[in-house]
Amino acid sequence: MKKKYMYLLLMPGVLFLTVFMVVPLALTFAATFTDAGSFSFQGYLQFFQNEYFMEILFRTIRVSLVTTFVCILLGFPAAYFISGLNPRMKAIMLLLSVFPLLVSPVVRSFSWMIILGRNGLLNQVLMGTGLRSEPLEMMYTPVAVNIGLIHLFLPLMIVTLVGVLETVDRNLMEAAESLGAPRITIFRKILLPLCVPGLMIGSTLVFVGSFTAYTTPALLGGNQRVISTFLYQNAVTLNDWHVASIVSVIMIAVTVIFVMAINKLALKLNPRG
Repeated sequence: MKKKYMYLLLMPGVLFLTVFMVVPLALTFAATFTDAGSFSFQGYLQFFQNEYFMEILFRTIRVSLVTTFVCILLGFPAAYFISGLNPRMKAIMLLLSVFPLLVSPVVRSFSWMIILGRNGLLNQVLMGTGLRSEPLEMMYTPVAVNIGLIHLFLPLMIVTLVGVLETVDRNLMEAAESLGAPRITIFRKILLPLCVPGLMIGSTLVFVGSFTAYTTPALLGGNQRVISTFLYQNAVTLNDWHVASIVSVIMIAVTVIFVMAINKLALKLNPRG
């Protein structure tokens, strides 16, 4: 009887998610297969046959993958360093790492506009030191979007990896090193497999966040449209909710495919799970 009543505690949350998430998603998904009141795949065929739409989709995937990869490269050493500190210093470093998340993405994006602009801080330094004779065009490019997204999601990668690296026994690496194993082998055979859960969760958070981000690409990307700005354009500006629904379903599908690919990669890196 107690277990039966325990399941009742799930009902409010399940009901809330069903009404406000499952039902709207189901209605959105169903709307993509209707055309003039009849069942049709024409909307998806038009999307995948349109070079402009596909260019936006591939650009978004490319930007998200680059952001995820760079966050791993920058976040792993930082997380490894923080995880080895004493509790007091670890708390301070984690606070500093998470601090950018307390600032609005709009404020951070405008800050990067000041830095990366044609007359921004970066160009002033480059031209002032003689490294460049003319301003470097950084704004409204995929590179600017990547920089903004890395700044936005790097704290998530660091925090996720710190939680995993704290549980890694450093004695394992010291023992392997005492037996003559090279550091690259220690990293590949011991440290990396033990960090797979953190890498999987961190990569998923960063990729999904980058793939669906709107504010940063809209401010730093300009005409370099990504899937989120394209969705906003169709839903709000053009009032084409049919295309917007198709785009949203494709975004969900890409996210699911990425999560499945990450799980496959995690099993290869750590076959024991």
